[in-house]
Amino acid sequence: MDIRVVDFVAGAREARGVAVIIDVFRASTLQCQAFAQGAARILPVADEAVARRFKAANPDWLLVGERNARKLPGFDYGNSPSDIAALDLTGRTLIQTTHAGTQGLAAAQDAAVVLSAALVNASATARRIRALAPQAVTLVRMGSLATERSLEDDLCAEWLAALLRGQPYDTGSIRERLAAAPSAQKFFDPDFTDAPRADFDICVDLDRFGFALQLEGRQSASPWLAARTP
Repeated sequence: MDIRVVDFVAGAREARGVAVIIDVFRASTLQCQAFAQGAARILPVADEAVARRFKAANPDWLLVGERNARKLPGFDYGNSPSDIAALDLTGRTLIQTTHAGTQGLAAAQDAAVVLSAALVNASATARRIRALAPQAVTLVRMGSLATERSLEDDLCAEWLAALLRGQPYDTGSIRERLAAAPSAQKFFDPDFTDAPRADFDICVDLDRFGFALQLEGRQSASPWLAARTP
């Protein structure tokens, strides 16, 4: 298995084989949390205006997302996994648009299979990839605002690569290292209410969920994420 690690939207565009879009803080983590709450599907959308049109046409769908880590005006929820953690989302459809993660999912057009991953479902994602038995895997680190490398996505990619290669990886220090990362400081700022401390706790809860997320319906105008048991 050939494993490549690339970055940002440009990396997603060049991804081949199985593309894994990584956005630990917080798009991929929110997606996992939504499926854990019973969501049926999530439509990841790159463009805010398109997301709003989906909502206008489907008022019962939940519209979630952010720009610059802040909830967008008029959206049902921001990009906070802790905000949806108590919701009953059974059978619900979510529309999600974010600064980084959904951009990568939309850009990975040339990959055979597209997955979304975070620390919360890393092992399940690795199991799903092994079940697909691809020749090539492209790990796409979306980073901060899809323009700057971030420690959380770097560590997630390292861990996934180790899992796929059957190599040991020390996960014991991940939480401590990320607590000191520049990209995590918003969670510890009491004035930044769009990124509560509880989000950090969920995002660094390793293997919190036992399912992978796969992009389905990619030939349609509105592909969606679905939870897949490896």
